[in-house]
Amino acid sequence: MALFDLPLDQLERYAPDVREPLDFDAFWRSTVESAAAKPILVDVQPYRNELSLVETWDVTFAGYGGDPVRAWYTRPAGVDGPIPAVVEFLGYGRGRGLPHERLTWPVAGYAHLLMDSRGQGGQYGTGGDTPDPHGVALGGPGPVTRGILDPHDYYYRRLITDGVRAVEAVRALPGVDPARVVVAGNSQGGGLALAVAGLVPDLAALLTTAPFMCHVQRAIDITDAEPYGEIVTFLAVHREAEEAARRTLSYMDGVAFARRAGAPAHFGVGLRDTVCPPSTVYAAYNQYGADDRVLYAYPFNHHEGGEAVHVRRQLRWLRYHLE
Repeated sequence: MALFDLPLDQLERYAPDVREPLDFDAFWRSTVESAAAKPILVDVQPYRNELSLVETWDVTFAGYGGDPVRAWYTRPAGVDGPIPAVVEFLGYGRGRGLPHERLTWPVAGYAHLLMDSRGQGGQYGTGGDTPDPHGVALGGPGPVTRGILDPHDYYYRRLITDGVRAVEAVRALPGVDPARVVVAGNSQGGGLALAVAGLVPDLAALLTTAPFMCHVQRAIDITDAEPYGEIVTFLAVHREAEEAARRTLSYMDGVAFARRAGAPAHFGVGLRDTVCPPSTVYAAYNQYGADDRVLYAYPFNHHEGGEAVHVRRQLRWLRYHLE
Protein backbone atom coordinates (compact mmCIF):
# COMPACT_ATOMS: atom_id res chain seq x y z
CA MET A 1 0.00 0.00 0.00
CA ALA A 2 1.38 3.40 -1.00
CA LEU A 3 1.07 6.42 1.27
CA PHE A 4 -2.64 7.29 1.35
CA ASP A 5 -3.22 9.50 4.37
CA LEU A 6 -2.14 13.05 5.16
CA PRO A 7 1.48 14.11 4.47
CA LEU A 8 3.81 13.80 7.45
CA ASP A 9 4.08 17.56 8.04
CA GLN A 10 0.28 17.72 8.32
CA LEU A 11 0.10 14.62 10.49
CA GLU A 12 2.51 16.18 12.97
CA ARG A 13 0.06 19.10 13.42
CA TYR A 14 -3.17 17.14 13.10
CA ALA A 15 -5.40 17.79 16.12
CA PRO A 16 -9.01 17.54 14.92
CA ASP A 17 -12.04 18.55 16.92
CA VAL A 18 -13.15 15.06 17.87
CA ARG A 19 -16.51 15.55 19.53
CA GLU A 20 -17.22 13.90 22.86
CA PRO A 21 -20.63 13.11 24.38
CA LEU A 22 -21.51 15.54 27.16
CA ASP A 23 -21.83 12.65 29.59
CA PHE A 24 -18.57 10.93 28.56
CA ASP A 25 -16.98 11.26 32.02
CA ALA A 26 -20.15 10.31 33.87
CA PHE A 27 -20.64 7.28 31.62
CA TRP A 28 -17.18 5.93 32.32
CA ARG A 29 -17.15 6.86 36.01
CA SER A 30 -20.37 4.91 36.53
CA THR A 31 -19.08 1.95 34.49
CA VAL A 32 -15.76 1.70 36.31
CA GLU A 33 -17.24 2.24 39.78
CA SER A 34 -19.79 -0.51 39.19
CA ALA A 35 -17.04 -2.96 38.26
CA ALA A 36 -14.89 -1.92 41.22
CA ALA A 37 -17.59 -3.06 43.64
CA LYS A 38 -16.56 -6.69 43.00
CA PRO A 39 -13.48 -8.28 44.68
CA ILE A 40 -10.73 -8.29 42.07
CA LEU A 41 -8.93 -11.66 42.27
CA VAL A 42 -11.04 -14.76 41.67
CA ASP A 43 -8.34 -17.42 41.32
CA VAL A 44 -4.54 -17.63 41.02
CA GLN A 45 -2.97 -21.01 40.19
CA PRO A 46 0.65 -21.93 39.41
CA TYR A 47 1.08 -23.02 35.81
CA ARG A 48 3.81 -25.32 34.50
CA ASN A 49 5.15 -23.36 31.54
CA GLU A 50 8.01 -25.76 30.72
CA LEU A 51 10.49 -22.86 31.02
CA SER A 52 13.36 -22.48 33.49
CA LEU A 53 13.88 -18.71 33.61
CA VAL A 54 10.32 -17.47 34.13
CA GLU A 55 7.42 -18.54 36.34
CA THR A 56 3.76 -18.37 35.33
CA TRP A 57 0.40 -18.28 37.10
CA ASP A 58 -3.03 -18.76 35.57
CA VAL A 59 -5.01 -15.80 36.89
CA THR A 60 -8.75 -15.18 36.88
CA PHE A 61 -9.99 -11.74 37.88
CA ALA A 62 -13.40 -10.07 37.98
CA GLY A 63 -13.93 -7.83 34.96
CA TYR A 64 -16.98 -5.99 33.67
CA GLY A 65 -20.10 -7.08 35.55
CA GLY A 66 -17.98 -9.33 37.74
CA ASP A 67 -17.42 -11.66 34.79
CA PRO A 68 -14.37 -13.94 35.15
CA VAL A 69 -11.52 -12.81 32.88
CA ARG A 70 -8.48 -15.02 32.36
CA ALA A 71 -4.87 -13.80 32.22
CA TRP A 72 -1.32 -15.11 32.31
CA TYR A 73 0.90 -13.69 35.03
CA THR A 74 4.57 -14.32 34.25
CA ARG A 75 7.67 -13.01 36.03
CA PRO A 76 11.41 -13.75 36.21
CA ALA A 77 12.10 -16.88 38.22
CA GLY A 78 13.79 -16.47 41.59
CA VAL A 79 13.11 -12.72 41.87
CA ASP A 80 11.31 -12.03 45.13
CA GLY A 81 11.26 -8.27 45.57
CA PRO A 82 8.55 -5.99 44.15
CA ILE A 83 9.27 -5.24 40.48
CA PRO A 84 7.54 -3.11 37.82
CA ALA A 85 4.68 -4.75 35.94
CA VAL A 86 3.56 -4.52 32.32
CA VAL A 87 -0.13 -5.18 31.65
CA GLU A 88 -0.44 -6.18 28.00
CA PHE A 89 -3.59 -6.18 25.86
CA LEU A 90 -4.09 -8.20 22.68
CA GLY A 91 -4.82 -7.48 19.05
CA TYR A 92 -8.22 -7.97 17.43
CA GLY A 93 -9.32 -11.58 17.16
CA ARG A 94 -6.52 -12.95 19.34
CA GLY A 95 -6.80 -14.73 22.69
CA ARG A 96 -4.19 -15.08 25.41
CA GLY A 97 -2.87 -18.30 23.87
CA LEU A 98 -0.03 -19.99 25.76
CA PRO A 99 2.31 -18.16 28.15
CA HIS A 100 5.52 -18.97 26.27
CA GLU A 101 4.27 -17.05 23.22
CA ARG A 102 4.97 -13.62 24.79
CA LEU A 103 8.15 -13.46 26.81
CA THR A 104 9.65 -10.04 26.01
CA TRP A 105 8.54 -8.29 29.19
CA PRO A 106 9.32 -11.00 31.78
CA VAL A 107 12.70 -11.71 30.13
CA ALA A 108 13.41 -7.97 30.34
CA GLY A 109 12.89 -8.20 34.11
CA TYR A 110 9.28 -7.11 34.47
CA ALA A 111 6.24 -8.83 35.88
CA HIS A 112 3.83 -9.38 33.01
CA LEU A 113 0.05 -9.74 33.02
CA LEU A 114 -1.38 -10.74 29.62
CA MET A 115 -5.14 -10.18 29.63
CA ASP A 116 -7.38 -12.43 27.58
CA SER A 117 -9.92 -10.63 25.35
CA ARG A 118 -13.42 -11.79 26.19
CA GLY A 119 -15.21 -13.46 23.32
CA GLN A 120 -12.15 -13.39 21.06
CA GLY A 121 -9.41 -15.85 20.16
CA GLY A 122 -10.78 -17.54 17.07
CA GLN A 123 -8.85 -15.67 14.36
CA TYR A 124 -5.15 -15.84 15.28
CA GLY A 125 -2.69 -17.54 17.60
CA THR A 126 -3.69 -20.41 19.85
CA GLY A 127 -7.07 -19.30 21.14
CA GLY A 128 -8.59 -17.68 24.21
CA ASP A 129 -10.28 -18.81 27.39
CA THR A 130 -12.73 -16.02 28.30
CA PRO A 131 -16.32 -16.02 27.01
CA ASP A 132 -18.42 -12.88 26.71
CA PRO A 133 -21.79 -13.69 28.30
CA HIS A 134 -23.26 -10.31 27.32
CA GLY A 135 -22.88 -10.57 23.54
CA VAL A 136 -26.60 -10.69 22.76
CA ALA A 137 -27.44 -7.07 21.90
CA LEU A 138 -28.27 -6.13 18.33
CA GLY A 139 -25.29 -5.64 16.07
CA GLY A 140 -22.99 -7.53 13.73
CA PRO A 141 -21.18 -10.80 14.41
CA GLY A 142 -17.69 -9.36 15.00
CA PRO A 143 -16.63 -7.79 18.33
CA VAL A 144 -16.41 -4.29 16.88
CA THR A 145 -20.10 -4.31 15.94
CA ARG A 146 -21.56 -6.22 18.90
CA GLY A 147 -24.11 -3.99 20.59
CA ILE A 148 -23.06 -1.01 18.48
CA LEU A 149 -26.49 0.62 18.60
CA ASP A 150 -26.19 1.58 22.28
CA PRO A 151 -23.04 2.50 24.25
CA HIS A 152 -24.33 0.61 27.29
CA ASP A 153 -24.54 -2.61 25.27
CA TYR A 154 -21.37 -2.12 23.25
CA TYR A 155 -18.63 -4.74 23.35
CA TYR A 156 -15.82 -2.26 23.94
CA ARG A 157 -17.47 -0.91 27.06
CA ARG A 158 -16.94 -4.36 28.53
CA LEU A 159 -13.44 -4.88 27.15
CA ILE A 160 -12.16 -1.47 28.27
CA THR A 161 -13.58 -2.09 31.75
CA ASP A 162 -11.76 -5.44 31.79
CA GLY A 163 -8.58 -3.51 31.00
CA VAL A 164 -9.05 -1.16 33.94
CA ARG A 165 -9.66 -4.13 36.20
CA ALA A 166 -6.52 -5.86 34.87
CA VAL A 167 -4.47 -3.01 36.36
CA GLU A 168 -6.20 -3.54 39.70
CA ALA A 169 -5.53 -7.27 39.42
CA VAL A 170 -1.79 -6.95 38.77
CA ARG A 171 -1.45 -4.57 41.71
CA ALA A 172 -3.00 -7.24 43.92
CA LEU A 173 -0.60 -9.97 42.80
CA PRO A 174 2.54 -10.84 44.78
CA GLY A 175 5.87 -9.34 43.78
CA VAL A 176 4.51 -6.27 41.97
CA ASP A 177 5.43 -2.69 42.73
CA PRO A 178 1.99 -1.04 42.46
CA ALA A 179 3.53 2.37 41.81
CA ARG A 180 5.27 1.12 38.66
CA VAL A 181 2.54 -0.39 36.49
CA VAL A 182 2.67 0.07 32.72
CA VAL A 183 -0.04 -0.64 30.13
CA ALA A 184 0.96 -1.79 26.66
CA GLY A 185 -0.45 -3.12 23.39
CA ASN A 186 -0.55 -3.04 19.61
CA SER A 187 -3.59 -2.36 17.40
CA GLN A 188 -6.68 -3.30 19.46
CA GLY A 189 -4.30 -3.78 22.38
CA GLY A 190 -2.85 -0.33 21.79
CA GLY A 191 -6.32 1.19 21.78
CA LEU A 192 -7.15 -0.61 25.03
CA ALA A 193 -3.91 0.56 26.64
CA LEU A 194 -4.70 4.15 25.62
CA ALA A 195 -8.24 3.90 26.99
CA VAL A 196 -6.99 2.48 30.29
CA ALA A 197 -4.42 5.28 30.53
CA GLY A 198 -7.29 7.76 30.26
CA LEU A 199 -9.25 6.04 33.02
CA VAL A 200 -6.50 5.09 35.50
CA PRO A 201 -4.74 8.24 36.72
CA ASP A 202 -1.62 6.81 38.37
CA LEU A 203 0.05 4.60 35.77
CA ALA A 204 3.82 4.70 35.39
CA ALA A 205 3.80 4.62 31.57
CA LEU A 206 1.86 3.83 28.40
CA LEU A 207 3.19 1.90 25.39
CA THR A 208 0.78 2.04 22.45
CA THR A 209 1.45 1.08 18.85
CA ALA A 210 -1.00 1.62 15.96
CA PRO A 211 -3.86 2.05 18.43
CA PHE A 212 -7.29 0.97 17.21
CA MET A 213 -10.48 2.96 17.96
CA CYS A 214 -8.89 6.41 17.66
CA HIS A 215 -10.69 9.17 15.73
CA VAL A 216 -13.14 6.46 14.73
CA GLN A 217 -15.42 8.75 12.75
CA ARG A 218 -12.56 9.49 10.34
CA ALA A 219 -11.35 5.90 10.28
CA ILE A 220 -14.64 4.49 9.01
CA ASP A 221 -14.73 7.22 6.35
CA ILE A 222 -11.25 6.63 4.90
CA THR A 223 -10.66 2.86 5.25
CA ASP A 224 -12.65 -0.31 4.86
CA ALA A 225 -9.81 -2.56 6.01
CA GLU A 226 -10.73 -4.85 8.88
CA PRO A 227 -11.71 -4.36 11.67
CA TYR A 228 -13.08 -0.90 10.71
CA GLY A 229 -14.40 -2.63 7.60
CA GLU A 230 -16.78 -4.61 9.80
CA ILE A 231 -18.42 -1.35 10.84
CA VAL A 232 -18.59 -0.23 7.20
CA THR A 233 -20.19 -3.54 6.19
CA PHE A 234 -22.67 -3.36 9.06
CA LEU A 235 -23.75 0.16 8.08
CA ALA A 236 -23.97 -0.82 4.41
CA VAL A 237 -26.65 -3.32 5.43
CA HIS A 238 -28.25 -1.40 8.32
CA ARG A 239 -28.62 1.88 6.47
CA GLU A 240 -30.60 3.64 9.19
CA ALA A 241 -28.20 2.76 12.01
CA GLU A 242 -25.42 5.25 11.25
CA GLU A 243 -26.43 7.92 13.77
CA ALA A 244 -26.78 5.42 16.62
CA ALA A 245 -23.52 3.67 15.71
CA ARG A 246 -21.53 6.90 15.51
CA ARG A 247 -22.94 8.00 18.86
CA THR A 248 -21.88 4.73 20.49
CA LEU A 249 -18.40 4.93 18.98
CA SER A 250 -17.93 8.45 20.37
CA TYR A 251 -17.91 7.00 23.91
CA MET A 252 -15.02 4.68 23.00
CA ASP A 253 -12.81 7.04 21.00
CA GLY A 254 -9.12 6.94 21.90
CA VAL A 255 -8.76 10.69 21.33
CA ALA A 256 -11.13 11.36 24.24
CA PHE A 257 -9.15 8.98 26.45
CA ALA A 258 -5.85 10.49 25.30
CA ARG A 259 -6.97 13.95 26.42
CA ARG A 260 -7.46 12.57 29.94
CA ALA A 261 -4.26 10.52 30.20
CA GLY A 262 -1.28 11.71 32.22
CA ALA A 263 1.29 8.91 32.14
CA PRO A 264 4.48 9.22 30.07
CA ALA A 265 3.65 7.74 26.66
CA HIS A 266 5.46 5.96 23.85
CA PHE A 267 3.57 5.74 20.51
CA GLY A 268 4.34 4.01 17.22
CA VAL A 269 2.72 4.05 13.76
CA GLY A 270 3.35 2.85 10.21
CA LEU A 271 2.60 5.60 7.71
CA ARG A 272 1.18 3.11 5.17
CA ASP A 273 -1.18 1.52 7.69
CA THR A 274 -4.70 1.14 6.31
CA VAL A 275 -5.83 -0.89 9.34
CA CYS A 276 -5.30 1.95 11.83
CA PRO A 277 -4.71 4.98 9.57
CA PRO A 278 -1.86 7.30 10.62
CA SER A 279 -4.08 10.37 10.99
CA THR A 280 -6.18 8.57 13.61
CA VAL A 281 -3.05 7.79 15.64
CA TYR A 282 -1.68 11.32 15.34
CA ALA A 283 -5.09 12.69 16.38
CA ALA A 284 -4.67 10.91 19.72
CA TYR A 285 -0.95 11.63 20.08
CA ASN A 286 -1.25 15.34 19.35
CA GLN A 287 -4.00 15.72 21.97
CA TYR A 288 -2.42 13.46 24.58
CA GLY A 289 -2.68 14.90 28.09
CA ALA A 290 1.01 14.69 29.09
CA ASP A 291 4.02 16.50 27.65
CA ASP A 292 6.26 13.49 28.30
CA ARG A 293 5.44 11.60 25.12
CA VAL A 294 7.21 10.40 22.00
CA LEU A 295 6.01 8.94 18.69
CA TYR A 296 8.06 6.89 16.23
CA ALA A 297 6.74 6.80 12.67
CA TYR A 298 7.81 4.21 10.12
CA PRO A 299 7.32 5.70 6.62
CA PHE A 300 7.58 2.44 4.65
CA ASN A 301 5.64 0.16 6.98
CA HIS A 302 2.03 -0.89 7.18
CA HIS A 303 0.26 -2.21 10.30
CA GLU A 304 3.36 -4.13 11.35
CA GLY A 305 5.08 -0.80 12.10
CA GLY A 306 8.60 -1.05 13.46
CA GLU A 307 8.30 -4.61 14.80
CA ALA A 308 11.50 -5.65 16.64
CA VAL A 309 13.15 -2.26 16.03
CA HIS A 310 10.21 -0.58 17.75
CA VAL A 311 10.22 -3.06 20.64
CA ARG A 312 13.90 -2.27 21.22
CA ARG A 313 12.98 1.41 21.41
CA GLN A 314 10.20 0.59 23.88
CA LEU A 315 12.59 -1.39 26.07
CA ARG A 316 15.15 1.42 26.20
CA TRP A 317 12.52 4.11 26.80
CA LEU A 318 10.77 2.11 29.51
CA ARG A 319 14.02 1.31 31.31
CA TYR A 320 14.78 5.04 31.43
CA HIS A 321 11.31 5.87 32.82
CA LEU A 322 11.17 3.16 35.46
CA GLU A 323 14.66 3.23 36.91
